[in-house]
Amino acid sequence: MTIGGVELRGNLALAPMAGVTDFAFRALCRAHGAAWTVTEMVSAKALVYKDEKTKALLYVPPEEHPCAAQIFGHEPEVMAEAAGLALELSGADWLDINMGCPVGKIVKSGDGSALMRTPELAGRIVEAVRAAVDKPVTVKFRKGWDGGSVNAVEFAQVCQQAGAAALAVHGRTRVQMYAGKADWDIIRQVRQAVDIPVIANGDIFTPEDAAHILRYTGCELAMIGRGAFGNPWLFERGQAAIEGRSVPELPPLAERMDAAQGQIEALAERFGERQACLEARHQLPWYLHGVPYSGLYRQELVRVESLAEIRKILSDIKRDLGLVLKIKVAQAVKIM
Repeated sequence: MTIGGVELRGNLALAPMAGVTDFAFRALCRAHGAAWTVTEMVSAKALVYKDEKTKALLYVPPEEHPCAAQIFGHEPEVMAEAAGLALELSGADWLDINMGCPVGKIVKSGDGSALMRTPELAGRIVEAVRAAVDKPVTVKFRKGWDGGSVNAVEFAQVCQQAGAAALAVHGRTRVQMYAGKADWDIIRQVRQAVDIPVIANGDIFTPEDAAHILRYTGCELAMIGRGAFGNPWLFERGQAAIEGRSVPELPPLAERMDAAQGQIEALAERFGERQACLEARHQLPWYLHGVPYSGLYRQELVRVESLAEIRKILSDIKRDLGLVLKIKVAQAVKIM
């Protein structure tokens, strides 16, 4: 499988998510089976204005390939200039354009999913970016603006005509945000309407979901977003389901906590302890999703101030909750 000639070794990618898919989390997902990754979205205008914080979001380690750099904006000339800068700064294998972000401050400026209301402008953006760079250009968008303006099929055709090498479709409208159920039917319709690869996105939370969305939509590729929160192992487990292999169990709690700690330690090494702790506050609690009796530790994690504090809490989790899980397993076996 390829995107614009770039070879992919697997069917599942990590979706770009602001405030989540930093380089450390991307590395963890790649280590556990993500076929490719995408940077957090960055503002084209901020890139052109040489904003240092924006540049930092485009950091891609040398070993992170294949990967894409994602930008957002609504001005073709600015997007074209920013595309070249994003590829130069990141060394990414292709450039992805965000036309799906539903967040208010983004759409208010005419960016993200607001472009689904102006397909002609979206096409001109893709054409401008494609002409400005010598690497493939992809587009990520949604089902439509709202239930009364579902235009993903027509939008996809405009993007293909403008030169897009692949399309990622999230099966919700902008108005839905992340509520309700993703519409896999519209993804299937897009797949049938264009000749370039279509990447299915929306409601992949289990290995079985990953296999099902590909069968249902006819797509060969899929992106996992929120399902990967605190669960980078979903990629290797989902890939096994796709290939009809036995799906491996989640690793033991201690191993999951070690992975979480490694993620934060990597952030601290590059961006400093303070920034790493801020990221830890919202990312580490995800690793405890579904773990019995973990509420107290989640409350502690959202207030961490230092790496030493993080290490202690994670050590306590491994000791206390690991013991609880062992007891529960032993009791279950005894009942059987």
